[in-house]
Amino acid sequence: MTTASDALAAAADAARLAPSVHNTQPWRWVVRGDTLELYAVPERQLREQDAEGRLMLLSCGAALHHALVALAAEGWRAEVERPAGEPLAVVRAVEHTPADPHDMHRLQLLRVRRTDRRAVTEEPVAPEVLEALAAGARRGGARLHVLDRDEVLQLAVMIEHSGEAQQRDERMRAETAGWVGGERPGGTGVPSSALPAQNPRTTVAERDFGVPGTLAAGEGHDNAANYAVLYGDGDERPDWLAAGEALGELWLTATGRGAAVLPLSSPVELEFTRAALRRMLGDVGWPYLVLRLGVADPEHAGPPHTPRLTSEEVITVE
Repeated sequence: MTTASDALAAAADAARLAPSVHNTQPWRWVVRGDTLELYAVPERQLREQDAEGRLMLLSCGAALHHALVALAAEGWRAEVERPAGEPLAVVRAVEHTPADPHDMHRLQLLRVRRTDRRAVTEEPVAPEVLEALAAGARRGGARLHVLDRDEVLQLAVMIEHSGEAQQRDERMRAETAGWVGGERPGGTGVPSSALPAQNPRTTVAERDFGVPGTLAAGEGHDNAANYAVLYGDGDERPDWLAAGEALGELWLTATGRGAAVLPLSSPVELEFTRAALRRMLGDVGWPYLVLRLGVADPEHAGPPHTPRLTSEEVITVE
Protein backbone atom coordinates (compact mmCIF):
# COMPACT_ATOMS: atom_id res chain seq x y z
CA MET A 1 0.00 0.00 0.00
CA THR A 2 1.27 3.48 -0.83
CA THR A 3 1.71 5.90 2.04
CA ALA A 4 -0.72 8.75 2.62
CA SER A 5 1.94 11.21 1.49
CA ASP A 6 2.52 9.33 -1.77
CA ALA A 7 -1.22 9.07 -2.41
CA LEU A 8 -1.70 12.80 -1.85
CA ALA A 9 1.15 13.64 -4.22
CA ALA A 10 -0.39 11.35 -6.86
CA ALA A 11 -3.79 12.99 -6.33
CA ALA A 12 -2.28 16.43 -6.84
CA ASP A 13 -0.66 15.17 -10.03
CA ALA A 14 -4.02 13.86 -11.29
CA ALA A 15 -5.57 17.26 -10.52
CA ARG A 16 -3.46 18.72 -13.34
CA LEU A 17 -6.15 17.33 -15.68
CA ALA A 18 -8.78 19.69 -14.27
CA PRO A 19 -10.37 22.32 -16.52
CA SER A 20 -9.43 25.96 -15.94
CA VAL A 21 -10.24 29.28 -17.55
CA HIS A 22 -8.04 29.60 -20.68
CA ASN A 23 -6.17 26.58 -19.31
CA THR A 24 -4.31 28.85 -16.90
CA GLN A 25 -4.09 26.10 -14.23
CA PRO A 26 -3.90 28.73 -11.46
CA TRP A 27 -3.21 26.35 -8.56
CA ARG A 28 -0.32 24.94 -6.57
CA TRP A 29 -0.25 21.98 -4.19
CA VAL A 30 1.84 21.39 -1.08
CA VAL A 31 2.07 17.93 0.53
CA ARG A 32 2.76 18.00 4.28
CA GLY A 33 2.77 14.49 5.69
CA ASP A 34 -0.82 13.24 5.57
CA THR A 35 -2.25 16.57 4.35
CA LEU A 36 -2.47 18.23 0.94
CA GLU A 37 -2.80 22.01 0.73
CA LEU A 38 -4.30 23.85 -2.25
CA TYR A 39 -3.15 27.39 -3.06
CA ALA A 40 -4.19 29.83 -5.77
CA VAL A 41 -1.44 31.20 -8.01
CA PRO A 42 -2.28 34.86 -8.74
CA GLU A 43 0.50 34.99 -11.34
CA ARG A 44 -1.74 32.87 -13.55
CA GLN A 45 -4.89 34.89 -12.91
CA LEU A 46 -6.54 36.67 -15.86
CA ARG A 47 -6.21 40.21 -14.55
CA GLU A 48 -8.40 41.82 -17.20
CA GLN A 49 -11.10 39.18 -17.74
CA ASP A 50 -11.17 37.94 -14.14
CA ALA A 51 -10.15 40.95 -12.08
CA GLU A 52 -11.88 39.66 -8.92
CA GLY A 53 -10.29 36.22 -9.25
CA ARG A 54 -13.64 34.42 -9.30
CA LEU A 55 -12.79 32.18 -12.26
CA MET A 56 -9.36 31.53 -10.75
CA LEU A 57 -11.11 30.17 -7.65
CA LEU A 58 -13.56 28.17 -9.74
CA SER A 59 -10.61 26.62 -11.58
CA CYS A 60 -8.97 25.74 -8.25
CA GLY A 61 -12.22 24.13 -7.12
CA ALA A 62 -12.22 21.91 -10.20
CA ALA A 63 -8.65 20.86 -9.35
CA LEU A 64 -9.75 20.07 -5.78
CA HIS A 65 -12.55 17.90 -7.13
CA HIS A 66 -10.13 15.98 -9.34
CA ALA A 67 -7.72 15.41 -6.46
CA LEU A 68 -10.50 13.97 -4.30
CA VAL A 69 -11.63 11.68 -7.12
CA ALA A 70 -8.05 10.44 -7.51
CA LEU A 71 -7.72 9.76 -3.78
CA ALA A 72 -10.97 7.80 -3.73
CA ALA A 73 -9.75 5.74 -6.70
CA GLU A 74 -6.80 4.64 -4.57
CA GLY A 75 -9.07 3.69 -1.67
CA TRP A 76 -8.35 6.72 0.50
CA ARG A 77 -11.10 8.41 2.49
CA ALA A 78 -10.39 12.11 2.79
CA GLU A 79 -11.55 14.96 4.97
CA VAL A 80 -11.46 18.50 3.59
CA GLU A 81 -11.15 21.83 5.37
CA ARG A 82 -11.89 24.98 3.39
CA PRO A 83 -10.42 27.95 5.30
CA ALA A 84 -11.57 31.48 4.51
CA GLY A 85 -8.15 32.49 3.18
CA GLU A 86 -5.04 30.61 2.09
CA PRO A 87 -4.67 27.75 1.69
CA LEU A 88 -7.97 27.42 -0.14
CA ALA A 89 -8.36 23.85 1.04
CA VAL A 90 -6.57 21.30 3.21
CA VAL A 91 -7.15 17.65 2.30
CA ARG A 92 -6.34 15.02 4.93
CA ALA A 93 -6.02 11.34 4.05
CA VAL A 94 -7.60 9.61 7.05
CA GLU A 95 -8.30 5.98 6.17
CA HIS A 96 -7.34 3.46 3.49
CA THR A 97 -9.61 0.64 2.31
CA PRO A 98 -9.65 -1.52 -0.82
CA ALA A 99 -10.40 0.63 -3.85
CA ASP A 100 -13.96 0.54 -5.16
CA PRO A 101 -14.17 -0.21 -8.93
CA HIS A 102 -16.76 2.57 -9.25
CA ASP A 103 -14.28 5.10 -7.86
CA MET A 104 -11.56 3.76 -10.16
CA HIS A 105 -13.88 4.22 -13.14
CA ARG A 106 -14.55 7.82 -12.12
CA LEU A 107 -10.83 8.55 -12.30
CA GLN A 108 -10.66 7.04 -15.79
CA LEU A 109 -13.48 9.35 -16.88
CA LEU A 110 -11.48 12.35 -15.70
CA ARG A 111 -8.54 11.19 -17.79
CA VAL A 112 -10.61 11.28 -21.00
CA ARG A 113 -12.57 14.47 -20.18
CA ARG A 114 -11.85 17.43 -22.42
CA THR A 115 -13.29 20.77 -23.52
CA ASP A 116 -15.02 20.25 -26.86
CA ARG A 117 -15.62 23.32 -29.04
CA ARG A 118 -16.83 21.31 -32.03
CA ALA A 119 -20.36 21.61 -33.36
CA VAL A 120 -22.77 19.26 -31.63
CA THR A 121 -25.05 16.83 -33.45
CA GLU A 122 -28.78 17.09 -34.03
CA GLU A 123 -29.28 14.48 -31.31
CA PRO A 124 -30.61 16.16 -28.17
CA VAL A 125 -29.28 15.42 -24.72
CA ALA A 126 -31.76 13.02 -23.14
CA PRO A 127 -33.87 14.41 -20.26
CA GLU A 128 -32.51 11.77 -17.88
CA VAL A 129 -28.96 12.86 -18.73
CA LEU A 130 -29.81 16.50 -18.01
CA GLU A 131 -31.23 15.41 -14.65
CA ALA A 132 -28.06 13.43 -13.94
CA LEU A 133 -25.98 16.54 -14.70
CA ALA A 134 -28.15 18.63 -12.39
CA ALA A 135 -27.70 15.99 -9.67
CA GLY A 136 -23.94 16.11 -10.22
CA ALA A 137 -23.97 19.89 -9.75
CA ARG A 138 -25.96 19.50 -6.53
CA ARG A 139 -23.49 16.92 -5.20
CA GLY A 140 -20.77 19.49 -5.77
CA GLY A 141 -22.67 22.19 -3.91
CA ALA A 142 -24.26 24.20 -6.74
CA ARG A 143 -27.33 24.05 -8.98
CA LEU A 144 -28.00 23.89 -12.70
CA HIS A 145 -30.67 25.92 -14.46
CA VAL A 146 -31.39 24.64 -17.98
CA LEU A 147 -32.54 27.54 -20.16
CA ASP A 148 -35.76 27.46 -22.14
CA ARG A 149 -35.89 28.67 -25.75
CA ASP A 150 -36.63 32.30 -24.87
CA GLU A 151 -33.82 32.34 -22.32
CA VAL A 152 -31.41 30.88 -24.91
CA LEU A 153 -32.21 33.78 -27.21
CA GLN A 154 -31.61 36.21 -24.34
CA LEU A 155 -28.29 34.46 -23.68
CA ALA A 156 -27.32 34.81 -27.34
CA VAL A 157 -27.82 38.57 -27.13
CA MET A 158 -25.92 38.70 -23.83
CA ILE A 159 -22.92 36.87 -25.24
CA GLU A 160 -22.95 39.01 -28.38
CA HIS A 161 -22.79 42.14 -26.23
CA SER A 162 -20.08 40.75 -23.95
CA GLY A 163 -18.04 39.67 -26.96
CA GLU A 164 -18.31 43.09 -28.55
CA ALA A 165 -17.30 44.79 -25.30
CA GLN A 166 -14.27 42.56 -24.88
CA GLN A 167 -13.21 43.01 -28.50
CA ARG A 168 -13.25 46.78 -27.98
CA ASP A 169 -11.00 46.46 -24.93
CA GLU A 170 -7.37 46.46 -26.07
CA ARG A 171 -6.07 45.07 -22.77
CA MET A 172 -8.54 42.17 -22.84
CA ARG A 173 -7.56 41.35 -26.41
CA ALA A 174 -3.89 41.40 -25.47
CA GLU A 175 -4.50 39.17 -22.46
CA THR A 176 -6.37 36.63 -24.58
CA ALA A 177 -3.59 36.65 -27.16
CA GLY A 178 -1.11 35.79 -24.42
CA TRP A 179 -3.01 32.63 -23.47
CA VAL A 180 -4.55 31.39 -26.72
CA GLY A 181 -3.14 30.09 -29.99
CA GLY A 182 0.07 28.47 -31.14
CA GLU A 183 1.62 25.31 -29.71
CA ARG A 184 1.79 26.42 -26.03
CA PRO A 185 5.14 24.82 -25.13
CA GLY A 186 4.99 26.30 -21.61
CA GLY A 187 2.26 23.85 -20.56
CA THR A 188 -0.58 26.36 -20.17
CA GLY A 189 -3.05 28.10 -22.46
CA VAL A 190 -5.27 26.94 -25.30
CA PRO A 191 -3.35 25.66 -28.35
CA SER A 192 -4.54 26.05 -31.92
CA SER A 193 -5.23 22.31 -32.02
CA ALA A 194 -8.10 22.82 -29.54
CA LEU A 195 -9.72 25.65 -31.51
CA PRO A 196 -12.05 25.24 -34.50
CA ALA A 197 -10.65 26.27 -37.87
CA GLN A 198 -13.91 28.15 -38.44
CA ASN A 199 -16.44 29.31 -35.90
CA PRO A 200 -19.32 26.79 -35.82
CA ARG A 201 -22.76 27.96 -36.93
CA THR A 202 -24.55 28.64 -33.67
CA THR A 203 -27.43 30.55 -32.16
CA VAL A 204 -25.27 31.28 -29.13
CA ALA A 205 -21.87 32.40 -30.35
CA GLU A 206 -18.73 30.76 -29.05
CA ARG A 207 -15.97 33.02 -27.80
CA ASP A 208 -13.97 34.63 -30.59
CA PHE A 209 -10.37 34.12 -29.50
CA GLY A 210 -9.10 36.19 -32.42
CA VAL A 211 -6.96 33.39 -33.86
CA PRO A 212 -7.94 30.51 -36.14
CA GLY A 213 -7.49 26.95 -34.93
CA THR A 214 -6.83 23.67 -36.70
CA LEU A 215 -9.68 21.58 -35.28
CA ALA A 216 -12.35 20.31 -37.68
CA ALA A 217 -15.46 21.82 -36.16
CA GLY A 218 -18.12 19.89 -38.07
CA GLU A 219 -21.06 21.14 -40.10
CA GLY A 220 -23.79 21.09 -37.49
CA HIS A 221 -25.68 23.80 -35.66
CA ASP A 222 -26.45 24.16 -31.97
CA ASN A 223 -30.21 23.71 -32.44
CA ALA A 224 -30.15 20.50 -30.41
CA ALA A 225 -27.83 21.83 -27.72
CA ASN A 226 -28.99 22.76 -24.26
CA TYR A 227 -27.66 25.82 -22.52
CA ALA A 228 -27.55 26.00 -18.76
CA VAL A 229 -26.34 28.25 -15.96
CA LEU A 230 -24.32 26.81 -13.10
CA TYR A 231 -25.24 28.90 -10.08
CA GLY A 232 -25.40 28.96 -6.30
CA ASP A 233 -26.53 30.93 -3.28
CA GLY A 234 -23.30 32.81 -2.57
CA ASP A 235 -20.81 35.07 -4.31
CA GLU A 236 -17.86 34.86 -1.92
CA ARG A 237 -14.54 33.05 -2.28
CA PRO A 238 -15.71 29.74 -0.74
CA ASP A 239 -18.75 29.79 -3.04
CA TRP A 240 -16.63 30.07 -6.18
CA LEU A 241 -14.34 27.31 -4.97
CA ALA A 242 -17.40 25.10 -4.42
CA ALA A 243 -18.65 26.07 -7.89
CA GLY A 244 -15.47 24.58 -9.33
CA GLU A 245 -16.06 21.36 -7.41
CA ALA A 246 -19.61 21.28 -8.78
CA LEU A 247 -18.33 21.85 -12.31
CA GLY A 248 -15.88 18.97 -11.91
CA GLU A 249 -18.62 16.61 -10.73
CA LEU A 250 -21.05 17.71 -13.44
CA TRP A 251 -18.39 17.28 -16.14
CA LEU A 252 -17.40 13.85 -14.85
CA THR A 253 -21.08 12.83 -15.02
CA ALA A 254 -21.38 14.23 -18.55
CA THR A 255 -18.33 12.31 -19.73
CA GLY A 256 -19.78 9.08 -18.35
CA ARG A 257 -23.10 9.76 -20.09
CA GLY A 258 -21.61 10.69 -23.48
CA ALA A 259 -22.47 14.39 -23.26
CA ALA A 260 -20.13 17.13 -24.45
CA VAL A 261 -19.62 20.21 -22.25
CA LEU A 262 -18.44 23.63 -23.39
CA PRO A 263 -18.06 26.27 -20.66
CA LEU A 264 -18.83 29.86 -21.66
CA SER A 265 -17.30 32.25 -19.16
CA SER A 266 -17.65 35.57 -20.98
CA PRO A 267 -21.13 36.35 -19.52
CA VAL A 268 -19.73 36.24 -15.97
CA GLU A 269 -16.57 38.19 -16.79
CA LEU A 270 -18.42 41.49 -17.27
CA GLU A 271 -20.64 42.94 -14.57
CA PHE A 272 -23.48 44.03 -16.87
CA THR A 273 -23.92 40.56 -18.37
CA ARG A 274 -23.44 38.90 -14.98
CA ALA A 275 -26.28 41.05 -13.65
CA ALA A 276 -28.44 40.07 -16.63
CA LEU A 277 -27.76 36.39 -15.94
CA ARG A 278 -28.75 36.89 -12.32
CA ARG A 279 -32.04 38.46 -13.39
CA MET A 280 -32.60 35.42 -15.62
CA LEU A 281 -32.29 33.31 -12.46
CA GLY A 282 -34.97 35.44 -10.78
CA ASP A 283 -32.33 37.04 -8.51
CA VAL A 284 -32.36 33.87 -6.40
CA GLY A 285 -28.74 32.90 -7.02
CA TRP A 286 -25.36 33.97 -8.34
CA PRO A 287 -24.28 32.75 -11.78
CA TYR A 288 -20.89 31.07 -11.95
CA LEU A 289 -20.69 29.81 -15.51
CA VAL A 290 -22.76 29.17 -18.63
CA LEU A 291 -22.53 25.69 -20.14
CA ARG A 292 -23.38 24.36 -23.58
CA LEU A 293 -24.48 20.73 -23.32
CA GLY A 294 -24.75 18.52 -26.38
CA VAL A 295 -23.81 15.29 -28.11
CA ALA A 296 -20.52 15.40 -30.01
CA ASP A 297 -20.29 14.34 -33.64
CA PRO A 298 -18.65 10.88 -33.70
CA GLU A 299 -17.59 11.41 -37.34
CA HIS A 300 -14.98 13.95 -36.33
CA ALA A 301 -12.02 13.28 -34.08
CA GLY A 302 -12.27 14.95 -30.71
CA PRO A 303 -9.88 17.69 -29.67
CA PRO A 304 -6.57 16.67 -28.14
CA HIS A 305 -5.93 17.35 -24.49
CA THR A 306 -4.69 20.83 -23.80
CA PRO A 307 -1.13 21.06 -22.43
CA ARG A 308 -0.44 20.70 -18.73
CA LEU A 309 2.18 22.01 -16.35
CA THR A 310 4.61 19.48 -14.97
CA SER A 311 4.21 17.74 -11.66
CA GLU A 312 6.88 20.10 -10.30
CA GLU A 313 3.93 22.28 -9.29
CA VAL A 314 3.41 19.75 -6.46
CA ILE A 315 5.70 20.64 -3.54
CA THR A 316 6.46 18.08 -0.87
CA VAL A 317 7.50 19.41 2.55
CA GLU A 318 9.21 16.87 4.73
